[in-house]
Amino acid sequence: MSNGKIVAGFLAPHPPHLVYGENPPQNEARSQGGWEQLRWAYERARASLERLKPDVLLVHSPHWMTQLGHHFLGVPTLKGKSVDPIFPNLFRYNFALDVDVELAEACCSEARSRGLVSKMMRNPDFRVDYGTITTLHMIRPQWDIPVVGISANNSPYYLSTKEGLEEMAVLGDATRAAIERTGRRAVLLASNTLCHWHFHEEPEIPEDMSREHPQSYAGYQWDMRIIELFRKGRTKEVFSLLPQFIDEAFAEVKSGALTWMFAAMGYPEIPGQLHGYGTVIGTGNAVMEWDLSAPAAPVAAAA
Repeated sequence: MSNGKIVAGFLAPHPPHLVYGENPPQNEARSQGGWEQLRWAYERARASLERLKPDVLLVHSPHWMTQLGHHFLGVPTLKGKSVDPIFPNLFRYNFALDVDVELAEACCSEARSRGLVSKMMRNPDFRVDYGTITTLHMIRPQWDIPVVGISANNSPYYLSTKEGLEEMAVLGDATRAAIERTGRRAVLLASNTLCHWHFHEEPEIPEDMSREHPQSYAGYQWDMRIIELFRKGRTKEVFSLLPQFIDEAFAEVKSGALTWMFAAMGYPEIPGQLHGYGTVIGTGNAVMEWDLSAPAAPVAAAA
């Protein structure tokens, strides 16, 4: 089998508050709503995913941390309860997911062949992290598409940012090669928030939206700058600014998911579609889509 391809990539942030706000049956905590702008953004992303009809969803989450190597879910079916250690009052989610083990093994093999330390996760009782679960639930609450979960090696945190993101780009190349080799029609999910400056206390009613706004005006300005460049298809410019954005906005993209996704997609200079932007405990979150199956639109010239 061959001729697989990446049909789209999504910036798909993972605040557990979004699942809490939806009140799905899998989550034990009950809410009165909240964070509607982001939840409606995900509804628009779900409609795009339905149209794309992928065989598999690949998600890179910063909350499955494996400092020694890049790990891949390697059990055909995983079930359990995922709890957010920071917000257990909001997120206690009973999950059940199917893993595309063949593709995961191909990703692991391709990564290893490129010199990356890589390993399959074979523990049948493994508790999948809340970042992976939140992103997957918000993009496809039916849970009817197999997944490949990828850990955060966190190399950008213990190496220099430049060295770490270069490693994530190698992982992206490996991911693309595995998808092409196995013939999958794949969608990539970068489970990242943008500006990650946040409040340290939540209101008495967590879903009280009168208390929800950007924690940092400077961080918000950075988010708008990056989103606008992405909307204009100026990908190269975004990645030239990425180290500064990471440093000044405490951006969670430092964990590497965004770089992994764009490297796998070949850094397309195409406009990204913004489905919506909103804050969660002050952090900046954008739900964005890059549809590689659509005809390329002209890229806006730099101002």
